[in-house]
Amino acid sequence: MYEEISKALAELEEDLLLDGVKNLYEKGVPVFDILTALQKGMEEVGKKFEAKEYFLSELIMSADVFKEATGLLGDAFATNDSETMGTMVMGTVKEDIHDIGKDIVVTILRCNGFQVIDLGVDVPVEKFVEAIKEHNPQIIGLSCLLTSAFENMKETIVAIEEAGLREGRTILIGGGPTDEKVKDYVRADGVCKNAQEAVEVCKKVLGVN
Repeated sequence: MYEEISKALAELEEDLLLDGVKNLYEKGVPVFDILTALQKGMEEVGKKFEAKEYFLSELIMSADVFKEATGLLGDAFATNDSETMGTMVMGTVKEDIHDIGKDIVVTILRCNGFQVIDLGVDVPVEKFVEAIKEHNPQIIGLSCLLTSAFENMKETIVAIEEAGLREGRTILIGGGPTDEKVKDYVRADGVCKNAQEAVEVCKKVLGVN
């Protein structure tokens, strides 16, 4: 059934996907397992996009269907502040409106017990600084899909430092074009290539097994 969900999402078969997710959820299947199947489907969408089998319209549709599917999982992502594993402030940096990858990471992290403050896309530097002051996160996540947004990512990190908010916190970056070189350039602490890696890195940062 997991493979059917992944395939339905990859092929943008909305009704089949939603029925499958609903059936698994009602049967008591762990939400994380359902999300893993959905993530695999989104990875296939990404491959089709890279191969030019899909275009921007299909990419947007897949994101909408993914959100609708996760919406069927009830309050599975609700976190109690006293029980949360840790807090993360996350957003796509200014002048970049891509949210698909960010939304998947946010969903998977919440499912794993993290409280994630999602600032959305095209997030101004000041909004990151304000959110860090308000929520006091241990981890900060910056996402971008445009290479032109690397400067804005760097600017955001510099602003966090100048506001005296970097010490004791870990800054992670992610997005298609990000790698170790970009991490060093923008002065981040780490780079995550996918949602599962983000979970593993965040747990390591907080010393959680």
